[in-house]
Amino acid sequence: MSTTPLRVAVPNKGTLSDAAVDMLVEAGYAGRPDSRALSVPDEKNGVEFYFLRPRDIATYVGQGALDVGITGRDLLLDSDAPAREVQALDFGFSTFRFAGPPGMALEDLSGKTVATSYPHLVGTFLTNHGVDAETVRLDGAVESAVRLGVADAVADVVSTGRTLKSQGLEIFGPVILESEALLIAGPESPPGIDTLQQRLQGVLVARQYVLMDYDLPASLLEQATAISPGIESPTVSPLQDSNWVAVRAMVPRGDQQEVMDRLYALGARAILVSSIHAARI
Repeated sequence: MSTTPLRVAVPNKGTLSDAAVDMLVEAGYAGRPDSRALSVPDEKNGVEFYFLRPRDIATYVGQGALDVGITGRDLLLDSDAPAREVQALDFGFSTFRFAGPPGMALEDLSGKTVATSYPHLVGTFLTNHGVDAETVRLDGAVESAVRLGVADAVADVVSTGRTLKSQGLEIFGPVILESEALLIAGPESPPGIDTLQQRLQGVLVARQYVLMDYDLPASLLEQATAISPGIESPTVSPLQDSNWVAVRAMVPRGDQQEVMDRLYALGARAILVSSIHAARI
């Protein structure tokens, strides 16, 4: 392990912060003992964590002040920093859309003004779609911008759209971006990033899969392994009764009940499901 710790930027607050810290703890790293702590050394794992505003993380990483970071895809793209996506982390999902007065379309934005907290991201999208519109940056909620005359439309994170409707706005146009939390790095991969990435990938696998064990007549093995093929192939072990085998396979967590139903109907018995706490694939 390198004597120089891997410097990792972590969101200090907001929706990404708790999920990022939880994932790092699951990956075997030190947690954040105090919510006011700005940095946390983890000498055992050769890492040092820096807790920063999510919007600033891509800039710190892109400029090389820190080696890697966890932030949203939206914030990475809006920063225009020379940082890159290394791995999606399966949390912090959000969808960006345009909204404006009823009946508006994307082409109607030409010559108009769009209020957003993500001016570079939205401006790039508009340019790529041949729309010549001005962006106005507003921090925080932008839903009132049209009613107050600051902009002709808005571009923001949309969940149910209720808040927009309450301001007399309707969603229109294509999706600007589907965002989620990412592990990011600078143009070059720093020493130690491989271990961090493998650990985070192991957490994702442990969250997404379960381990399924069952006993089965050997004559049904081919049909059973088609139902539960595992990652590469199932583990098959002989039992005392030579007509039966024991099978172990990783199964997607969301499919476990359906897979058990199908295996039981086929003839499998003693079907057991176990959580995976850590993994390397």
